[in-house]
Parts: sequence; structure tokens; C-alpha cells
Amino acid sequence: MPEKVEHQENVSAGMEQRDGENLARRHREPLTRERILRAALRVMDEEGLEAVTMRHVGRELGVEAMSLYRYVKGKEDILDGILEVVMADFEFPEETGDWEADVRAGARAWRRLMIAHPTVIALFAESKHPASSPERLRPMEWAFDLLGRGGLSEDEVVHAFRAFGGYIMGSVLNEVANPVPGMGDRDHRAEHEQLARALPTQEFPNLARLLPLMAECDADVDFEFGLDLLIAGLRAKVSPPPVSEA
Repeated sequence: MPEKVEHQENVSAGMEQRDGENLARRHREPLTRERILRAALRVMDEEGLEAVTMRHVGRELGVEAMSLYRYVKGKEDILDGILEVVMADFEFPEETGDWEADVRAGARAWRRLMIAHPTVIALFAESKHPASSPERLRPMEWAFDLLGRGGLSEDEVVHAFRAFGGYIMGSVLNEVANPVPGMGDRDHRAEHEQLARALPTQEFPNLARLLPLMAECDADVDFEFGLDLLIAGLRAKVSPPPVSEA
């Protein structure tokens, strides 16, 4: 028994030593704007947007908050910078030359990025300035170019860009911020079926039929269905009307 206790103490001591070494190494790393923004992004992902303060970011980096002001102007600058580092991580899909396939790949890439950093959606909504950094502008430039290749007018490209952005971010918020508990398991389906059977069918005929299907919803399937609708709508917008036979 004493040997086991001694072993546990040695393990704990070793872990504390490694943690101390990691902290010391972090303290020795020189501050840069990139490091500060990445640290702020970690804080936002883990604790939410309100947790991003100069003091909290400084603590994450192991420095006093005042040290950050050499690289950032303040909290607002950090929040704008978070958008820069997030968009710098956008993975441009390899283009195939097939317009629909490339639009789908771009939408999926944007969705993956938003799922990785869902709180950034609120930051986009609250941003007080138009995008101006190269990191934020490159994905927009690519998306405008891609949408324009589908035969849309300039006005339609802008409308399509907003429609896709709104759809993708809305679906991510629905998926991440409000997940359905127990989705897909037997108990969840049984609850829906029980409720459907209890409903007066004359008053709620559609709910009585469709509630069990709601238990089988899949975020990926839902996203792809909506994507189909958006792309089909764009195709209809640019396709010539059918020629009527005289």
C-alpha cells in the first residue's frame, strides 16, 4: 500500500512539474499580435464572447493586460482580430470546374469553419466595421468570383452571397446552439410517436403524421437539403425560360 501511495505522489509531482514547465515556456514565448488573437479565440471558443477581455486574454498568455497594448489597441481591436484569424483558417476547396459542385464545397467549408467557432457568428453580427483585412477579404473575393461564374448578375451575386451566408450561419446556430437532446435514439422517437398518437388528428393532422419523422432529423441531411434548394433556386434564376410551342 505505501508503495502505491508513493507512486501516486511521484505521478502527481511529475504532472505538476510538466505543467510548470509548460507555463514557463509559455511565459518565455514572445508576444505577437497573432499569439494574442489566437489566445482570444481560444477564450471565446471555450467561455463565450463576454469572456474576451484584456485581462482574461493576458491571463491566458501569462502576462499582464497592459502588455497587450503594444500589439492591440484594445478589446474592440481584439474582436476584429478574431474575425481575421478565423477567416485566415478558411480552407479553400479544390475547384473542379463544375459550378454546382464547387458552390457546394464552398458552402460546406464555410459550415465546418462556423461549427469549429460557432460564437464567431455573433461576432460577425455585432461587427461595427466592414471587412478590410486581407484575411477576411480573400474568402469573400473567392465566393464572389465563384458565384459570378454561374451566370448571375452583379446584384444577384451579392444577394446570393448573403443568402448562402445567412442560411449557413443560421443552420449552424440551430445545430450547435440548440441541439435536440436524444436526437435519433429510441426513447426520443418513442416520445414523438406517443405525442403524435395523443394528438386529435382533426385539429393537428400534419403533426400527427410528421412528428415521428422529426425525431429522425439529421443535421447533415438537413443542411444538404437546404443547400439543394438554394442551388436549384440560383439555377432557375439564370436558366432561360422554356420555349413554348406554337
